[in-house]
Amino acid sequence: MNATVFLVDTLFGLYLMVVVLRLWLQLVRADFYNPMSQFIVKATHPLVGPLRRIIPSIGRFDTATFVLALVVAALKIITLSLMVGGSLNPVGIVIVALIEVVKETLSIMFWVLILRAILSWISQGQTPIDYLLYQLTEPFLAPIRKVIPPLGGLDLSVLIAIIGLQFLQLLLQDTFRFF
Repeated sequence: MNATVFLVDTLFGLYLMVVVLRLWLQLVRADFYNPMSQFIVKATHPLVGPLRRIIPSIGRFDTATFVLALVVAALKIITLSLMVGGSLNPVGIVIVALIEVVKETLSIMFWVLILRAILSWISQGQTPIDYLLYQLTEPFLAPIRKVIPPLGGLDLSVLIAIIGLQFLQLLLQDTFRFF
């Protein structure tokens, strides 16, 4: 049973990651002609497309994609609860689904920052993935650089952002420990 729970958790988690990445790409107005962006759009469009006909966007915020993220998280929770014999509380599912989306968002932001830091040592910003990572992370790294500029060629903004994300994850974990 543990292997099946792991598999279901992983599959739902991976698709939730792709949906959250789509929302993030839209919020930062990333290049949608980038090959990675195209993969994300094509992987989510079969579900986001019909939802957009029903749920309108609010300004730049794609409400349909956010609702899809909540639905995927809720389906994950429901499926895992049914697999382990847990109870289903509709209000609890919605709250836990929202928490799951926030946790996934923070986790993706962490790994994108790590990937950007590693690629900055290896490549020179010439690949499509480098440009996409730049577009995703620059909106929240630039304000950090205004406060703490690079010191002797060493950019501490990524480290500070990672520490901030870890702090938020721990705060979220401590706040919602009872779920």
